[in-house]
Parts: sequence; C-alpha cells; structure tokens
Amino acid sequence: MLECVGYGATTASTPVAPFSFNRRDPGPDDVVIKIAYCGVCHSDLHQVRNEWRNTTFPCVPGHEIVGHIVSVGSNVTRFREGEAAGVGCMVGSCRTCAACKEGLENYCEVGFNGTYNGVDPVVGGPTFGGYSDRIVVDQHFVLKIPEGMDLAATAPLLCAGITTYSPLKHWGVGPGKKVGIVGLGGLGHMGLKIAHAMGAHVVLFTTSAGKTEDAKKLGADEVVISKDPAAMAAQGETFDFILDTVAADHSIDAYLGLLKRDGTLCQVGAPENPLSIAVFSVIWRRRSFAGSLIGGIPETQEMLDFCAKHGLTADIEMIPIDTIEQAYTRMLKSDVKYRFVIDMATLPKAA
Repeated sequence: MLECVGYGATTASTPVAPFSFNRRDPGPDDVVIKIAYCGVCHSDLHQVRNEWRNTTFPCVPGHEIVGHIVSVGSNVTRFREGEAAGVGCMVGSCRTCAACKEGLENYCEVGFNGTYNGVDPVVGGPTFGGYSDRIVVDQHFVLKIPEGMDLAATAPLLCAGITTYSPLKHWGVGPGKKVGIVGLGGLGHMGLKIAHAMGAHVVLFTTSAGKTEDAKKLGADEVVISKDPAAMAAQGETFDFILDTVAADHSIDAYLGLLKRDGTLCQVGAPENPLSIAVFSVIWRRRSFAGSLIGGIPETQEMLDFCAKHGLTADIEMIPIDTIEQAYTRMLKSDVKYRFVIDMATLPKAA
C-alpha cells in the first residue's frame, strides 16, 4: 500500500486535522500524482459535517486536485512523468453503461466512484481526496492541464469550472442569449466568466450591492440586487437561461418568473434543505427547472482547453492547510474571493 499523509475528519463533530492513511498500490493503468494544490469546495464542508447525511468516516476531502505526475503504470499511454495533471470529482465509473459510453461518467447508471467519500474502484474501501500529499488514479480519470495555466488557480476548475461550464454548454449559451447567474461565490464567479467568454449577455444576481464592481470586472453586463423588487420586476420574462449557484435556502420562484417562454433555470448549488417551487412558476410559460451534476471526463478536458484558450482561471486565495477550519468558517460567511486553494507544500510530512 502507498502510505500517505493528509487532513481529514473522523466524525461530523470533530475538526479536519492531520491524518495518515493508505492508498492502493499503483497498478498498470494508474497514474500517481504528487498534489501541489487542492481547491476547497463547499461540498467539502457539507461532507465533513455530514450535512448530506451520506458521509463515510474517516473522510479526507478534496476534489479540485492539481499536481505533477511522479509515476505511471505500464499500460499508461496518455501521460508521462513530470507532466502537470488534474483530478476532479470522479476516480471511477462502470465504463460500460450508456452514459459512460457517451463520455458522461458523471451520470453513470451504476454510480460513479467519488474522489472522496466514495468506493475505490479497484480494491474497494473508501476513497480519500486531495487534502493529501499523493493520489493514485486510473489514467481515464486524469485530466491534462494545458501548458501555461497557473496550477493553483486552475485547481477550482476541476469542480467549479466544469459544474458551470457543462450546463452553460448543454443549454446552448452563446451570442444572442441573455443569461443570468445567481450568486457570486466559487461557482458563480466561474459561471460568470465562462458565460461571458461564450458570448452571452450576462446578468449577475446578488444580494450584496458591494459585489457590483467585482461582477462587472468578471464579465457581467448587468448586476441586479435580488432583494430589490423593482429591479427584479424590470427583468421579468427576458432570460433564456439562468444558472443558480446558491447553496443556501432561497426563492426559486423569484427567478423562474424572469424566464422567457421555454426558458430554463438550472440549479447547481446544493442547499442542505429541499427547495420549494410553485407549480404555476413553470406552467405559466412552459418553463423548465433543471439540474446539472459536474461533467464527464471528455467535457471536463474540453472545459480546461476552453479556459486555457480564453485565459480563464479561478480567482483564489491561497491558504496553508492548517487553517482549513478557519477557511470553512469564512466560506460560510462568503468571506473569500472567490475560492480557497490549499498549498500542499504546507502539509506536515508526518501526521
């Protein structure tokens, strides 16, 4: 087994702290990556505190992983030692169902293997994520980082980037489309950048007037304060597509009413509690309320290449790993612009 060190939680009520564990021995199809940086996703906090009620402990979070390849198996043809590489939210899937064959491993009919809080697709047992020094991953689930991209700022693209890119692409966002982005956090700021790069007219919805200047710098053509009824009413029935990135309780009906006939609101933020919808919000203009879950491996690579072409990375704040609990507290207060990234050089050598 490969001895590793990282940070993990042993129960829902204990802090994330130094943790030693083993990964599987690398096989012929595996790539071993020395992790340089790992983004901090809101999902990490949900999982370590068991807010989605599905966490297996101990839990080592982290699925926005970038680093350099230190070894490759005998069957590996796509990667070489020394190359920069990334790992997102998946490390395995059945590879045989209709979804997997279409490159939609994120919708695997058997269920994909999560990078953490999942089941190791080779040896069983729990998967452990990127708050660690190294990771072993089948080459199929490893992403190439385009040359010239800042590695630390690229890390959040492996979740926040693909989570927003996939629905924007799927629903045909581009020139001539009016698109709303709800929330300017880790997901929202990437959705804003990507929708702008796709050529859409982009409107940012936020509860904070203080985010107006930042939103326009990130690509917003307009900023609407969602607490202002008059400002919201002025946008009524004008949107082709709205991407909702908010992970807290909020009114979906307020945004459904902004859609044109046949418009779609796609939810990618994952609040702890169920959201309610008044049925006439969708009946009235044949609107759709939809969801989207990350993206498949081919599409994730496509997203990275798109971001490289357009010069897009996340806006980040680098942190040492021993401040992760403080980062979680700040994240709950939206006190970060706009994604924390852990510098793995700060990881203790022995836990």
